[in-house]
Amino acid sequence: MSGFSHIPVLRDEAVRMLAPGPDKIYLDGTFGGGGYAGAILDSADCRLIAVDRDPAAVARGRELAAQHSGRLQICEGRISQILDLLGAAGVGALDGAVFDLGVSSYQIDDPARGFSFRQDGPLDMQMGGAEITAATLVNTVPESELADILYQFGEEKASRRIAKAIVERRRLQKFATTADLAGVIRSVVRADKSGIDPATRSFQALRIAVNDELGDVAAGLAQAASLLAPGGRLVVVSFHSLEDRIVKRFFAQAAGRMPGASRHDPASLQETSRPQFKLLTGSPMLPSAAEVKANPRARSAKLRAMERLAP
Repeated sequence: MSGFSHIPVLRDEAVRMLAPGPDKIYLDGTFGGGGYAGAILDSADCRLIAVDRDPAAVARGRELAAQHSGRLQICEGRISQILDLLGAAGVGALDGAVFDLGVSSYQIDDPARGFSFRQDGPLDMQMGGAEITAATLVNTVPESELADILYQFGEEKASRRIAKAIVERRRLQKFATTADLAGVIRSVVRADKSGIDPATRSFQALRIAVNDELGDVAAGLAQAASLLAPGGRLVVVSFHSLEDRIVKRFFAQAAGRMPGASRHDPASLQETSRPQFKLLTGSPMLPSAAEVKANPRARSAKLRAMERLAP
């Protein structure tokens, strides 16, 4: 099916690390275009529960489920709702889970969704289930708060200059389109030597803020890990430093790899609990040069994986 022809970043590596087996139950926490889901279902005669907050992705999931005779169940919701969604599906334990974090190519490539500064569209950026749009943020948030959003979620060094330009412009005319906002950002920030568009970091920041992506990631990781049976694996692909920082820290804590307390801290005298997980990736797996050449969006991807230990 042409609708499932897109190959997601690090797909083969993620499925190999997940190691699906027959008669087991897996979670695809970020269904997107179904690339991971299709590969998992093709690799073993297993059952897969897929979750996505985007109604368009859920519709694609139902289409894919029809091809796999009851082995795929698609649920609409956020990854921070995994416990409730899987509970409603009658699933209380998992043999593995995979997350492909961030915005999907389907969302970026559709101008009507408002995620891309390369194509003009409404200033939306809602993945599904969000209560605000990007237009709401840029047109109503105070200048200092807007600067904080751009800095914290986009790591944009020119955040205050951009926020000032946005507020000055919105006094004259409200923002309604992606091209309009990108144009204002480019007017105050020059392209750097990397060739990355000056609007990249600001658009990332607004998208994350609209969808509370980082809060979802933290909650989703904890909930998926809590459902893993012994030997079950959690595989996560992230695309920017903010996501990867959350994943790296969560994995390190689960595997007992966090730095120990100071010897002057009373907590260091307490007996530490046995780690519940072991890391399968000491350093993150990265896409090959060939994959990055074929898909430039893969350049920043990092794959991390861990496995639950027997009690």
